[in-house]
Amino acid sequence: MATRRTAARDESERCERGRRKVVSLYTGAGGLDLGFEAAGFETAVAVEMDSDAVRTLRHNRAWPVIDRDIHEVSSEEILDRAGSKEGDAHVLIGGPPCQPFSKSGYWASGDARRLDDPRASTLEAYLRVLRDIKPQAFLLENVAGLAFKNKDEGLQLLRSTIDSINREAGTSYSFHFALLKASDFGVPQDRERVFLIGQRDGHEFSFPEPTHSPEDDPALGTEPCLTAWDAIGDLEADDDPTLAMTGKWAGLLPSIPEGQNYLYHTDRGEGLPLFGWRRRFWSFLLKLSKRLPAWTLTAQPGSAVGPFHWKNRRLSMRELARLQTFPDDFEVLGSRAAYQRQLGNAVPSALGELLAREIARQLLGDRTSAAPLTLIPTRRSPIPAAEPVEEVPEEYRCLMGEHDPHPGTGQGYAASRRRAM
Repeated sequence: MATRRTAARDESERCERGRRKVVSLYTGAGGLDLGFEAAGFETAVAVEMDSDAVRTLRHNRAWPVIDRDIHEVSSEEILDRAGSKEGDAHVLIGGPPCQPFSKSGYWASGDARRLDDPRASTLEAYLRVLRDIKPQAFLLENVAGLAFKNKDEGLQLLRSTIDSINREAGTSYSFHFALLKASDFGVPQDRERVFLIGQRDGHEFSFPEPTHSPEDDPALGTEPCLTAWDAIGDLEADDDPTLAMTGKWAGLLPSIPEGQNYLYHTDRGEGLPLFGWRRRFWSFLLKLSKRLPAWTLTAQPGSAVGPFHWKNRRLSMRELARLQTFPDDFEVLGSRAAYQRQLGNAVPSALGELLAREIARQLLGDRTSAAPLTLIPTRRSPIPAAEPVEEVPEEYRCLMGEHDPHPGTGQGYAASRRRAM
């Protein structure tokens, strides 16, 4: 018996040594890494400076974590902690912080600082590590705004720098990018992100075609999108007082139906005319529907910023993790604000698993047959009826009246105040 146990352990260790190695930058809570892990990769080293995220990573996994700002970490240190040499790593992954390219800057002011924003240097740090460690392949994730038409300076910086790396280092990194919606691939969340993928020897990469769609039409060759109910419908009602909505608008949320937001209470909605059309951010008083994918989870929501649960409260850590397709045994640590930030910034793990499998197959020579994704939820039926909608409390009825609609991008109240200063 002891001999069999030893042989089994030796085989396990041999397989572990044979796993493909990932170098992870801007790891956060590890959403992308967990997807690569599900696809058979191993995080050889993670670089993350957020203390709550570092605690989460160390609590759940034995990955080596460098807990400092990437600008203070040399590429040599990254290789040393990974136990690798230049050229050894299979994949470099990461999602540099995305605020300089966020869509919200456009809606508020008509533009954003983009490459003039000091935070855009995170792209340059990622490229510096790519140049120095020369992985076989790389994946970079960012917000949709990175590739906005006529506003793609960040994308052009990436392309030109990778061209320079190729000239100087004798590599042939390819350059392929796509805007992917997570719900098109079985994730129960309508989250759009840009992914950039390349391979050191110039191999071409084709992004996968959608497997799910909003329409239940067999002719499309896709399945219906998975919903918020599929993801969190089995979780018991959470009466944690920290999840209660607070602030000025807490009493108004129960008067908004599932799957709608404040626009319900405008002159173009079915409720009372309390707000001007599109005068608020889309996520203001936004509520999940049991029959739809969740909307994008945010990292730092204000008191009235959703998406909220259909029971008129904030989402718990486990509910947020389910909507991001994290494994159920993975616990995100910290206060409510801390786990919201970590999960709101994460890449859905199931989408990471899909891309990791495609990278292994197309770029790293894995010729095994495609296996079903392990991290997407299973369908849950029947779907219960929508929650009842309550009357608008008297305290909000003073807002009833005519309200001007939003005049257009960069023309709102905040932009007008800035121009007047």
